[in-house]
Parts: sequence; C-alpha cells; structure tokens
Amino acid sequence: MHIFRPVLVSMLLCLPFADAAEAHFGMLIPSESTVMDPRKAEITLDLKFWHPFADEGMDLERPASFKVYHNGGTEDLLSTLKEGKEQGHTVWSTTRRLDSPGLYTFVMEPKPYFEKEEDCYILHYTKVGIDAFGDDEGWSVPLGLKTEIVPLSRPGALYAGNVFRGRVLLNGKAAPDTEVEIEWYPGKGKRGRAPHAGMVTQTVKTDENGIFAYVAPRAGWWGFAALSDDGTRLPFAGQEKPVELGAVLWVKFHELMNPETVPQARRTSP
Repeated sequence: MHIFRPVLVSMLLCLPFADAAEAHFGMLIPSESTVMDPRKAEITLDLKFWHPFADEGMDLERPASFKVYHNGGTEDLLSTLKEGKEQGHTVWSTTRRLDSPGLYTFVMEPKPYFEKEEDCYILHYTKVGIDAFGDDEGWSVPLGLKTEIVPLSRPGALYAGNVFRGRVLLNGKAAPDTEVEIEWYPGKGKRGRAPHAGMVTQTVKTDENGIFAYVAPRAGWWGFAALSDDGTRLPFAGQEKPVELGAVLWVKFHELMNPETVPQARRTSP
C-alpha cells in the first residue's frame, strides 16, 4: 500500500531538477538582440552547450563551424572564438562590431556530442539573429542549413505573451510531426523555478507543414530546439550510434513598457 507523505513530496519538489527533466541546448546568446545605437554596435556572443532553465553546463568542444550571414554574404568567424570556463565547463565567446544596417544571423555548428545516458550523438545547428539599425529584411528566409527553424513571426519584435511561429526544415524540406523542445534561459548564474520537473522543458509538435506555435509567458531569451533523426549514424566504441539532429533558434521576448504621460498643451485664454 502506498502512503502519501506530503512533507516528503514538498521536500522533493524543492530539490534541483534531475537531468532527465532538462533538455540539451546549443546556446548562442548575444549581448544585444537589436542594435540601434552605433555606440553599442560592438556585441559579445556567448557559445555553450547547456541546460538553459537550470543554468547547468556541459563542455563544448571548439565548434566545427561558426559563421555570420549578412546582406547575402557569409563570413567565417571560427578563428575569432576565445575559449573560456563557466561552472568549470568549456565555453566560447567572441566580439563583433555591426558596422552596417541589416540582419546579422550567427550560426554555430558544434562537433557531435555523445550522450551516454541517451546512447546517441547530439548535434545542434544553433542560430540567432540580430537586427541592426532598423533593418531586419530577410528574417523569414532559410539559410540552407541541414536543419533549421525558419521564423514565421518577426523575431526581432516580440513581446512576452506574443505568439511565436516557426517552420522546421530538415534537409531543406518541411519536417512534420517533429518535437520542438522549448526552455527559458534566466541568465548567467540564475536558475529558473517551476512547479514540477515536467514543466522545465515545454514541448510542442509541428503540423503537417512543419509549423509550430508557442506563447512565451515571460520576457527574456527562449530556446527552441526541433529534434529530428534523418538516419545519420556515427561510430562510438565500435558501434554505429544514431545522431539527434537539433535545429536550435534563440529568440528574445521583451516586456511591454509602461505608458508615459503625454504632456498636455497649455490652455490659452480666449
């Protein structure tokens, strides 16, 4: 017979969430999501492999590729990365000055990471876009990655509570019935709080056209990771292991600012 012990249950809910409840995310977080002031045009980008909600990390090897897409061109930024440590784990960072208007989309392709608990490799193609000087043309255009989330809601102008829609592509085609894991990143040194472990990672599925929708309940950075398996296999310890392909997109949601009082025109006597 099972006896319900409310005190014990309360204690368990206060403990840190188990790793099983936390999703893996490639992370690519810029210091600014939008640049309007030339004095703030030099941004920092942090690259890591993380459990965002819990702010718990894993080592990220030097990425296989790191690029920026801007105004129809592509620039290799791999040589600009600087290695660092956070919570004892290997992370990377770089700085980049946004010199001209337009959408800057940064893309990281990491080296495959073998996850022993899941008995598979994890490979997350991770991207984030930054609008510069009021120009975000091309925000809904695919980049041609092996797998990616293409925004259907303008990502540079979202309030908390807005609906975000995206289309998942795998090998250039819509990916129907694909799970999309979603987590909030509270920020460096901060851990999110949830009613129970099952609510740490939100999950939605794409429709027959590869489209999903989500309403972010809180402002901040949110990660969307669409997970697929296209049959790719890689060797580990003499055996062929599956590869979890992740299309990861990071989107910043903003607080709606309080209104300000509009000065009234001074009345003049007739």
